[in-house]
Amino acid sequence: MRFGILGEPRAWYDDGAEVPLGGPARRALLALLLVRPGEVVSADRLAEELDPGGAVSAHALQSQVSRLRTALGPAAAIERAGAGYRIVVAPEDVDACRFEHLAREGRAALGDGEPGRAVALLREALGLWRGPAWDGLDGSETARAAAVRLEELRLAALEDRIEGELRLGEHRAAVPELRELVGRHPLRERMAGLLMRALFAEGGQAEALVVFEETRRRLAEELGADPSAELAALHRELLSADPSPPPAAPPAQLTSFVGRDEEVAEVAELLRVARLVTLIGPGGVGKTRLSVEVAGVAGGARDEVCFVELAPLRDGADLPQALLGALGLRGNGLQPGGAPHTPVDRLIAALSGRMLLLVLDNCEHVVEEAAALAARLLATCPRLRVLATSREPLGIIGEHVRQVRPLDDAAAARLFTDRAAAVRRGFTADPRLVRRVCAALDDLPLAIELVAARLRTLDLDELAGRLDDRLGVAARGSRTADERHRTLRSVVAWSWDLLSEPERRAARRFTVFAGGASAEAALRVCGTDGETLESLADKSLVEALGGGRYRMLETIRAYGAERLDEAGERDSARGAHARCYLELARTADPQLRGAGQLEWLRVLAAEHDNLLAALRGAVEAPDPDPVTALHLLAAASTYLWIRGASASVAPYAITLLDAVGDTPPEGLGEEYAICVLLAASGAVGRPLWRRHRAAAEQALAAAWPGDRAGRYPAALLLWLMRSASEADPRGAFTLVSSQRDCPEPWARAVAWYVSGFGSLGEGDAEAGERALATAAEGFRALGDRWGTALALDVLAGLAGGRGDRARAIALTDEALALTGELGALEDSADLLVNRGDLRSDRGGRPDDRGDHLDDPAAARADYASAADLARRAGSSTCLGAALRGLGDIAVLEGDLDEAERLYGEALERIDPHWVKSLGNRVRTLAGLGRVAEARGAVPAARKRYREAAEAAGDPDRLRLMGLPASVVEPVLEAVSRR
Repeated sequence: MRFGILGEPRAWYDDGAEVPLGGPARRALLALLLVRPGEVVSADRLAEELDPGGAVSAHALQSQVSRLRTALGPAAAIERAGAGYRIVVAPEDVDACRFEHLAREGRAALGDGEPGRAVALLREALGLWRGPAWDGLDGSETARAAAVRLEELRLAALEDRIEGELRLGEHRAAVPELRELVGRHPLRERMAGLLMRALFAEGGQAEALVVFEETRRRLAEELGADPSAELAALHRELLSADPSPPPAAPPAQLTSFVGRDEEVAEVAELLRVARLVTLIGPGGVGKTRLSVEVAGVAGGARDEVCFVELAPLRDGADLPQALLGALGLRGNGLQPGGAPHTPVDRLIAALSGRMLLLVLDNCEHVVEEAAALAARLLATCPRLRVLATSREPLGIIGEHVRQVRPLDDAAAARLFTDRAAAVRRGFTADPRLVRRVCAALDDLPLAIELVAARLRTLDLDELAGRLDDRLGVAARGSRTADERHRTLRSVVAWSWDLLSEPERRAARRFTVFAGGASAEAALRVCGTDGETLESLADKSLVEALGGGRYRMLETIRAYGAERLDEAGERDSARGAHARCYLELARTADPQLRGAGQLEWLRVLAAEHDNLLAALRGAVEAPDPDPVTALHLLAAASTYLWIRGASASVAPYAITLLDAVGDTPPEGLGEEYAICVLLAASGAVGRPLWRRHRAAAEQALAAAWPGDRAGRYPAALLLWLMRSASEADPRGAFTLVSSQRDCPEPWARAVAWYVSGFGSLGEGDAEAGERALATAAEGFRALGDRWGTALALDVLAGLAGGRGDRARAIALTDEALALTGELGALEDSADLLVNRGDLRSDRGGRPDDRGDHLDDPAAARADYASAADLARRAGSSTCLGAALRGLGDIAVLEGDLDEAERLYGEALERIDPHWVKSLGNRVRTLAGLGRVAEARGAVPAARKRYREAAEAAGDPDRLRLMGLPASVVEPVLEAVSRR
């Protein structure tokens, strides 16, 4: 018989049927006897606990005991012992005792470094709870005391279980539960520390620091205490961590490296004197693994290493974007209306002063584009070195080519034996038979590893016989196929034929994924189960990456894609893939405008390649699906804009518009307008914008009439930004500003943001600032960092323009914190330049020449930090703005040569066609004028001042730009002398 007191007191027979205990008195009596099974409880105490202050007689108590004995039967004896009673049951039959035992075991396993076992034990322990301990016995002092003790143990077990889950990498799933627990137990420091660690592991450094601050405040207010040493140490650890994403590291290896130690040393030594080394050889020969090992040696302590996998690319045009992603850089900045910079320019800016080893893996299918890009980067980035792997040389002057050959006999046999021993303990074999197998595989490492894995189910003799037959069939194939293709095809075909039909179906359908897939997506698109997916991983047909993700080697993927076509399943697999990622994008879209923004940005970034693959399949398939493509574009658009990757889908949007024509499809007007916006973000999108703008604006207006909401409010903001450069943007302004009463809160905030600009344009600065403040509060209330940063940036400019430097800096600091959370390096650089200007020119008041530097060290530090971030982001314009700021300080310190150099570099980098860079261009030209004037070159100075006036457009515009008098006055004087 089993007993439960973790909840309402209950008892069960061994077959699981519940014992009918009767009323509350008997349940209470049972619970009191089970507090400590086997110990005597006095009759007086039982009577008092059953009815505190009442009058339960000895006879009445004896009657209740007798009835409880009858209910329990012979399985649990209640004995009279002296002046009391006891129940004779084994402690393990009482859920509270079993809970304590399992919780102790779980904590011990955690301390022994066994988080998996600990989590399993603690989950079992916590699963015993059905509700509050001794539920319903509120009047019993004994029950209350025991319940308090057990509830404390329960919380400790919860903390132990979550700590174990965090050690296992289950950070994301733990965050919601920890938030709820910290809300209920705000003074439990260990709970707060676990939440901080989980948030930080998911990229939420700022959120983790907020948790610490809230906990510290509560401890002070409620207990008058400081945080514990452990929590304070964790706080210091998070403060010192670098939130910016590092370059992609070489993939971690799970197996030993066999047979190429000398080659590693030779290539590493070659990289010390050569800036471009290319490893060439057939597929499967081990070029990637060799490059990983070389990177670990050649990178050393002084160089960064960035590893770029090019195999997922389908088009060489995507190569620069792939490099930007591997470097941890967003495609564009936070401001979607900015002029696009080419990805190559951004790469040059990011790498121009950086000491880095760039590993370009699998160049063969994009060899022309890889060669051109490598040559350009090496010519403009003197501290860069490149290690490439390819089936053929890149063909660049100065390239050092290193042929990677098959393993020698001894190394091949050692590799086979090592991998075979991993799947069959104690593996031994005739060396001659092992040599025969390796020779049949041409001593290619990939082929050896795939075949050795089959020893899990086959004997070596059987394997050798089947492999020889397969290779013989492959050798009689096409003479035009290269040797590598025939050999690896035979290995993959043989491995494929060993699969069951459900495994083959899952494997061929997996080939529609790009860049890997989550287990959930793989199960759904492949139409399979978890056991089959794990079996494919065991058989090396897919690779488990950790974190619940899988990927397929490209050689196997190419073979599987052929089998998918043979089976006639490509359309159905692509359709399932598109539906999967359309659902993901639709689920994520509203979260990107709220408190879940950071978490969902990470989710979508992990699936970026699959989103593009789904879109590409819908647009470029033999039988295109424009409706699905429009839905996908619209659902992913907010993510693409925030991430700065809208240009990456512009070609698909352009193709889609050609298919759709000039009229929005029925019911898809909003999606059509978004497609027009995305098409216009590409380099050739301007004609399409002019052609489709009127129809798209009409469709967007119909979707957002003002009294009801459309589906994609971010399109409103982007529509206005795109329309702002038009001769007559009034239609877009009216459309967006009319949403102030819209039921969608994000759209209302956008409307106030846009209305603020309208008021400013009419000269009503006070009304404009109120509108922008309302917009900022609207975005902030939703938890949206993107919109909040937009509004704060403008408010900071207004505060600086009226001379309130302290408020301007505070607002800029707040915006910087938000862009830091978003990982927006370019936007952070822009804000740092703004803060440097505020510190160096007294807020930009026209009535103050701004020659007095209150804090030159802080201003210089801001400009220098901005320059560093701009280089890492690959933003030429932001780098130019930072150099301009450093030039301003050089002028004021009298270093005219340095100022001239900095201004010259800035002028080369600042984009003259981007409205946001207008002020920096004017200031740079005026700075060159000041340098010339200080040298006594008056004509040259006036020429530069006039150029600054021409860049501004007209004197009134110059006065409204909030520039310091040291810029405005000489420019206006030069114009008046013309």
